[in-house]
Amino acid sequence: MLAAAILEFYGHKPLLVDLRSVKPADDDHVVAVFKQFGCFGAISKTNHAVLRYREPIYKSIRELALSYFHEYFLKNGQKTLREYSEVFDLSRFDYLDWRTSAENLFEIPHALDKIKHYKILNPAQIKNLRRADRIEIKAGELVEWKKGR
Repeated sequence: MLAAAILEFYGHKPLLVDLRSVKPADDDHVVAVFKQFGCFGAISKTNHAVLRYREPIYKSIRELALSYFHEYFLKNGQKTLREYSEVFDLSRFDYLDWRTSAENLFEIPHALDKIKHYKILNPAQIKNLRRADRIEIKAGELVEWKKGR
């Protein structure tokens, strides 16, 4: 939400997209999206280096969501990204004063979870996914902070 607020400050709409993963094995991820020169980009906060930023080069939200697919995996190499949401406009929640409120804002993630999501893969594709290999897994271990810090 901070990224969406900052993007809004610079003239963009405060937009989010929800990326859903395999449950309960992995976590969902929410990205703040923006459009520049007719293409979508995204900013997110994550501990993992490869899931943070996407240049505004994607023609659709689907293309943008798919750009996260290969880096979205577990320590055993299982790829887990399964769905992405339609664009979610945070300005719908201006009445909550979401940019600066110290109050509980759980209404926003509940609403985000309820909007339309699109499947990325069909069952045959899921069955035939290649696991990330050892070097990809090693690269995925590059994080900003270690657990327990």
